[in-house]
Amino acid sequence: MGTSIAMHFRCLAMACAVAFSVSASAQTQDIAAIARSSGTPDIPGLKMVWLAPWGEVSKAHPWRNIIVHQTEGPAGSARGGAAEQFKNPTRRGVMVWVETDGTVYWAVADNLVPTHTDGADRNDNRYVDNSKTYHQVNKDTSIGVEFSGNYPDVTRGATDAQIAAWRILVKVLRARYGIPLDHVYAHNWIDFKDARYCEGCALATMARQWGE
Repeated sequence: MGTSIAMHFRCLAMACAVAFSVSASAQTQDIAAIARSSGTPDIPGLKMVWLAPWGEVSKAHPWRNIIVHQTEGPAGSARGGAAEQFKNPTRRGVMVWVETDGTVYWAVADNLVPTHTDGADRNDNRYVDNSKTYHQVNKDTSIGVEFSGNYPDVTRGATDAQIAAWRILVKVLRARYGIPLDHVYAHNWIDFKDARYCEGCALATMARQWGE
């Protein structure tokens, strides 16, 4: 009787593992399909605020990288930053803003280029091989994603809600623009930034560790 029960539970565990694998695969396919669409699609798992809708992906700027930023703004500041970015798309800022509650603001049409990064001037290979980033991973090649809420303590990490949103958002961005996993960078990896903390490093590392 004990052996029979053990076999039953092993079979049940195997069935659950297969079901999870199929479900994860279907979710990945769904995200890939949604990511290539236009307009203001619903993205499962994300609360999106579309200030600028997606156009045809074939007409988007040829984005090759993603740069993770963190702003010294209080909770709630992503909304204001995104609104200002929408009014002046090429100002200093980014295309996508993420609030502490996980809300994602898409602020700029993806055929326009906001001003962010300091020119990818880091060349000390401290975090990544900067021969591949120096003066290359810049505003003209990179989508910027800004995570708000590390004021007044700049060492404060992203919230659980932001991390949950990022797990999905990074897949959407990569699928939409065909960006390789190793082209996800922290701002601190490509520019010399605030010495008090490593801007974007934890989030960029997570994205790479999560994998495909």
